[in-house]
Amino acid sequence: MRILSADEVDRALDDLALIERLDSMFRDGCEMPTRHHHTIVAPNGPGSADATLLLMPAWTSGPGGHIGIKLVTVFPDNGTRALPSIYGQYLLLDGGTGAPVAQLDGTMLTKRRTACASGLASRYLSRADAKTLAMLGTGALAPQLIRVHAKVRPIEEVLIWGRHPGRAQELAAELARSLPRDIGRPIAVRVAPDRRQAIVAADIVSCATLSRTALVEGDWLRPGQHVDLVGAFTPEMRESDDRAVARARVFVDTRAGALKEGGDIVQPLANGTITAEDIVADLAELARGSKAGRPAGDLAGITLFKSVGAALEDLAAAELAVTAR
Repeated sequence: MRILSADEVDRALDDLALIERLDSMFRDGCEMPTRHHHTIVAPNGPGSADATLLLMPAWTSGPGGHIGIKLVTVFPDNGTRALPSIYGQYLLLDGGTGAPVAQLDGTMLTKRRTACASGLASRYLSRADAKTLAMLGTGALAPQLIRVHAKVRPIEEVLIWGRHPGRAQELAAELARSLPRDIGRPIAVRVAPDRRQAIVAADIVSCATLSRTALVEGDWLRPGQHVDLVGAFTPEMRESDDRAVARARVFVDTRAGALKEGGDIVQPLANGTITAEDIVADLAELARGSKAGRPAGDLAGITLFKSVGAALEDLAAAELAVTAR
């Protein structure tokens, strides 16, 4: 059985190749049971915070099929021990025999497949001539999303906004050095001190935060924009307001996940701003061509994509990482 570290997973995955792999997997489909959530009560004794075990299985059948499962642990008290709160591992098995094929670092796998799912959505939903990207959030996903969006569209300028200006400055300086090399062309990266101005200026607005209050306000949006919402992965979290959702054509990675888990969809559904029928399509429908994304030549429509993550994406990324040379 192969064991791939975070660095090895990162080196094995090419962004554009992974986008193609995700497109193919969404088009062809796979078995994907609902993710399992298990609470581990007070793992460090009375008074300690409850932990969570998440299990995300998926599998394909037929010659060359695989079974994959991601195991994620969330231990909120780890910060007091100078340890990460979240750990992830991915186990890939042979679909015909059940024999182990590989164990991969699940944290890096998640970052790479999440960013590329947004890249896949952007291919269907953003304007082909998009030149300015606003990135709200400065966490581990931000540089991944910026790089992928810049590979999918001819982005010339990146505006980074974060709650902590110092971290935004560090990220902008880091990407100003590395991004031109990664995408093979010049690109400007700068800090955006004002969130509204960054959103108004952008052709694509990407968010990856843990916000519980809206960061993207619908009244700030202008015709032709694409909004990419990646954070806010529980019903209580939110990155966009009702007005943004009401103004946009709404798309999701999976209906089952978005309707239950993502606050940007769950909350406007609950208050009547939208209905489930207002969700135009998910990535499978876009990949299969049964539903359309942004029509060719549409320069005025506003599109909004909500990502909550799916085990299908992990399986596609793990298979690609293992077979990459």
